[in-house]
Amino acid sequence: MLKTEHSLSDQFFVITGGPGAGKTTLLDELGRNGFLTVDEDARRIIKEQLMINGEGLPWQNKEYYARLMFEASIHTYQKIKDKAATGIVFFDRGLPDTICYMNMENIPVSKEKEEKIREVIYNRNVFILPPWKEIYENDTERKQDWDEAVFTFQEMKKTYLRYGYEVIEVPKGSVQDRCSFVLENINRLKN
Repeated sequence: MLKTEHSLSDQFFVITGGPGAGKTTLLDELGRNGFLTVDEDARRIIKEQLMINGEGLPWQNKEYYARLMFEASIHTYQKIKDKAATGIVFFDRGLPDTICYMNMENIPVSKEKEEKIREVIYNRNVFILPPWKEIYENDTERKQDWDEAVFTFQEMKKTYLRYGYEVIEVPKGSVQDRCSFVLENINRLKN
């Protein structure tokens, strides 16, 4: 891996994919293995908005929800970067996920947002989890149906590729196998 001025960001790995693919379970396992993990902002925003009876929800005010997600993603990224944490950090989704959501919902992406996404830099290798029907389920924050989950995965992959990231698909399997796959790929990338 080339050392650049963004070498700290080289340690920032995104775990992404459609809803219900096992991202949180994988991140929890990575955390149990001693890695710093960063929770997804979208779920936190939905929970907060539900608690305050707010309108920043994907099924209520999509533009406001997208703005909250975009701002939260930048804030979370900057907070981790300012900590100058040593070692690998795993993010449950990255800023391109918000752009993907905006595109899927036909919400205009401003020039400023396009510029910002090029400043918020993660490792160019992004891990994406494919749709997995056997583990997919809805809950109070996840209301998408199965077809939407598949479509989201496809669009997420296209979005990361469009922004110059390499997408590594994490195979279905036990959480331990998925964790090993991610860590083996990171070790391979370092050599």
